[in-house]
Amino acid sequence: MEEQLNDKVRDTRFALQMDEATDSNRDGLLITYVRFIDEDDLREELLFCKKILGRATAEELFKIIDTYLKEANLKWEDCVGICTDGAQAMAGKRGGLQALIKRVSPNVQWTHCMIQREALASKQLSPELNDVMTDVIATVNYIKTRPVKSRIFSALCNEMGSDHTAVLFHSESRWLSRGKVLSRVFELRDEICIFLEEEGSDFAQKFKCNKFLMKLAYLSDMFLKLNEVNLQMQGKNTHLPHLADKITSFIRKLEMWQQRVKNGNIDSFENLKSFIEVNKLQNTVIPCMEAHFSALQKHFQRYFPVQDPKEHDWIRDPFSATPPADFSTAEEEQFVDVTSDSTMRLQFKSKTLAAFWIGAEIDYPLLGKRALTILLPFATSYLCEIGFSAVASIKTKYRSKLDIENELRVAVSQLQPRFEKMCCMKQAHTSH
Repeated sequence: MEEQLNDKVRDTRFALQMDEATDSNRDGLLITYVRFIDEDDLREELLFCKKILGRATAEELFKIIDTYLKEANLKWEDCVGICTDGAQAMAGKRGGLQALIKRVSPNVQWTHCMIQREALASKQLSPELNDVMTDVIATVNYIKTRPVKSRIFSALCNEMGSDHTAVLFHSESRWLSRGKVLSRVFELRDEICIFLEEEGSDFAQKFKCNKFLMKLAYLSDMFLKLNEVNLQMQGKNTHLPHLADKITSFIRKLEMWQQRVKNGNIDSFENLKSFIEVNKLQNTVIPCMEAHFSALQKHFQRYFPVQDPKEHDWIRDPFSATPPADFSTAEEEQFVDVTSDSTMRLQFKSKTLAAFWIGAEIDYPLLGKRALTILLPFATSYLCEIGFSAVASIKTKYRSKLDIENELRVAVSQLQPRFEKMCCMKQAHTSH
């Protein structure tokens, strides 16, 4: 399967996404995925999974990747993009992995994983809301840390007919953790209050305070919306223009919510609205909400610098867009040819975006190449996360010495093994 993949990638343009993590045996692993043009569409496959023998420095990571590419006879000149997280070893402009790769492939485009950027932008909270989050985590830990407390709480939830019987641990490393923890705690707020009172915990007073609960309701609503954005960016075959639209949409929604909340309209925040209406309360957390909206806009604009929303319209829909101002004369001429071709218009409706531009490159090479330079690079490191999840399920404590690469390739690859070739390489044992 590895040989088949390398044969497909060789002598064609490709993009890489890479990430490093530690497995259950505390072995450092570098997982790298490749996206390349395969016939008439883009394909994504696991390129390799290698053990990091020393420290996970930029030099060590580059050495692993460079050695593999040379052994597979793949050229750095064909690499058009790399996608990593924002760690210094990966993202450093002078001594990071991206800097080392750009020395051997100057035209490569580096992308900071958009999912991680979204998680970083939504992480910061005001001191007022951060206190709520801290109290929620402390309450969850109080219930979950000791098994006996967890069992008592579960029994209480069963008696009260709750849909769920447990709260969820919070994990900073999991993208959706905050939203799920907050939603579950808000859902079980009455059960938690009764349990904490019976246990004599000081946290019980928090769950009797309406202002605390309103803040908790708002946080559960907001992080549910942030989780929706995160989930929209997950998945295979995602492209930079498509995910940029998701971020632009969320930033515009923040502006809309801020204006509506300023006028006293909280319809977009269902938990908060329901809690206030049921308990007939006055909304006293509007200033807190407005401050959070402003902070979120600031952080999202920091991690996602403002760009012309129409910059990639000519790729998304060339038949409705105008050519960019930086097109060369030859590129603009080919753009006119494409948009005047009725056959191309029909193909655009029936093909994926990548497949359309791969086909267009045959007759319109300048325009197709420029479009694929934007569509080919990865926008997220989502596939690496899938790979590490597969590693966790394959390399258990009972198989801790396993060299995981071959097993992982079989588990996640979409390529079919060439069984006929494998059989031809083996000698049959005839009967005596």
